[in-house]
Amino acid sequence: MAIHSEQYLEFWRERHLCTLTTLRPDGSPHVVPVGVTYDPEAGLARVITAGTSAKVRHVRAAGPEGARVAVCQVAGRRWATLEGRARVRTEPERVAEAVRRYAERYERAPRPNPARVVIEIAVERALGNG
Repeated sequence: MAIHSEQYLEFWRERHLCTLTTLRPDGSPHVVPVGVTYDPEAGLARVITAGTSAKVRHVRAAGPEGARVAVCQVAGRRWATLEGRARVRTEPERVAEAVRRYAERYERAPRPNPARVVIEIAVERALGNG
């Protein structure tokens, strides 16, 4: 991954709405607004969501190798995209870590959701002008 400047990483710590792009079974893009956290040390981006969502179905349909996805955020002229392989994780400790990171970035705890899972994206490429 090429972009690790402090300015780029700071952009990923600021509170911004993002998008997640997954692929439907027919190959067409499915783009939805989400909250995303980025952990450059672990090389992971995380999205918390309900286990019944379309985005989760799309990621699961890709099989054990994971789905190719992208998350993106834009603020004026600044933008950042993280691309990689996504997998759905249900382990309570992984979901709790994703919730903790979400609450830190977005300065509020997400509403309770007993069906919550985390989409973990193993980041392979970082692009942008953060």
